[in-house]
Amino acid sequence: MRGIVKKFPGVIANNHVNFEVRAGEIHALLGENGAGKTTLMNVLYGLYQPDEGEIYVRGKKVNIKSPKDAIELGIGMVHQHFMLVPPMSVTENIILGLKSPKEPFLDLENAEKKILELSQRYGLKVDPKAKIWQLSVGEQQRVEILKALYRGAEIFILDEPTAVLTPQEVDQLFETVKKMTKEGRSIIFITHKLREVLAVSDRITVLRQGKVMGTLSIKEATREKLAEMMVGREVVFEVEKVKTKLGKEVLQVKDLHALSDKGIPALKGVSFSIREGEILGVAGVSGNGQRELSEVITGLRKATKGQVIVMGKDVTNRSPAEIIEAGVGHIPEDRLGMGLIMDFSLKENVILEMHSKPPFANGWFLDKLGIKSCWFLNAPEIDKFADKLISEFNIVAPSREVPAKNLSGGNLQKLILAREISRRPKVLIACQPTRGLDVGATEYIRKKLLEEAQKGVAILLISEDLDEVLMMSDRIAVMYEGQIMDIVPPDTDIRKIGLLMAGVKEH
Repeated sequence: MRGIVKKFPGVIANNHVNFEVRAGEIHALLGENGAGKTTLMNVLYGLYQPDEGEIYVRGKKVNIKSPKDAIELGIGMVHQHFMLVPPMSVTENIILGLKSPKEPFLDLENAEKKILELSQRYGLKVDPKAKIWQLSVGEQQRVEILKALYRGAEIFILDEPTAVLTPQEVDQLFETVKKMTKEGRSIIFITHKLREVLAVSDRITVLRQGKVMGTLSIKEATREKLAEMMVGREVVFEVEKVKTKLGKEVLQVKDLHALSDKGIPALKGVSFSIREGEILGVAGVSGNGQRELSEVITGLRKATKGQVIVMGKDVTNRSPAEIIEAGVGHIPEDRLGMGLIMDFSLKENVILEMHSKPPFANGWFLDKLGIKSCWFLNAPEIDKFADKLISEFNIVAPSREVPAKNLSGGNLQKLILAREISRRPKVLIACQPTRGLDVGATEYIRKKLLEEAQKGVAILLISEDLDEVLMMSDRIAVMYEGQIMDIVPPDTDIRKIGLLMAGVKEH
């Protein structure tokens, strides 16, 4: 890729970018949210057309007008925001756009066999017959990886491929990737985990604000050097966890059972408690009941058995509004679909859950009948509150009036965190709080969560980033197939945790 320029209204996403990938190499692409990595890869994959610049594949100049052209050139991409059709099955998504050997009919049977073969070969467990909407975020990412493998890509773009794997599976993936490069395939590896970049890459290119800051060989690269190139300053990797005095139990989960979207058991007798000032980390491969656990606690999914107790009060199967009132804050894993209303402004998003209460609303309606409803929004108070949070949480935005959809991933997560913390919760359910964020935003979010724990907030940290769980937690609950295999201290051998994540319990 030579001299690639891609402009959007008010921003140059790629500013004369040069990027090359050699046959048989793993080339990492690093950069903050909004640095232009995804835009550059979308240009290569034919989703965007460059305003300037040229693309050469195997020495030949090409004009990639669509993903179909890219696929025909042997380019496969696993996107950060998945390109899947929710009502369709895994198999239908994977073969979408490909010619069927039995045209005009689909050959689903043989496609399913090939998908199962690939999933077993690469350790990407997924049901070919399942609908996409029934799958967790991590399982959907596995479908994207299988989709590119199914098409036999020669140039393979991987965006955050290890986020849903155990340590053992990460090692297995790296072996697979290295095997693919030995066969002459080229891998473009996008990740925020610098340790993995340094473990697997041959060369590393760093983007910042749409420009290439440099390309380093693996021999030249260090974690500190790469982070400084990415954000323009030194970055603290190991957030300092101050020993917090733990208070009384504020969240108790007792023998919790719940069903998945498919109607099969997703939680099977989960029990634990969290005290004031404690962070309980939940480790596990995506799809083992973590999402269902967070949804039952926050009132988004019904429990079939068991109890959720907050501050001594049974809130099992209460509405989300009642659970919020009980003192539970929630950072959902799907920040775009569940955490925010993307077409709403920043100021509208920060008062969600509080919009009908003083000081943001005033004027009682039907108060005499005991039905309290505020119906006049207090614009000056809302503006003041929004400006305060934007400043306090370093949310980078032109103003409080801009829609949330204009913000980068890191700033969207800061917006959710600002809203939830501003309500002063007693319990905070944090689901994948740093997924897909750059090193700068990740550092900030982790520090804020630790600050809340020091203030006495009980935090349930559900994360597929095992390093994050080990670094942040006071105790770690390892989940497998809807059960807690064990609750262990954070200094437990990582191999033992990896085995528990795979369902193996040592006796």
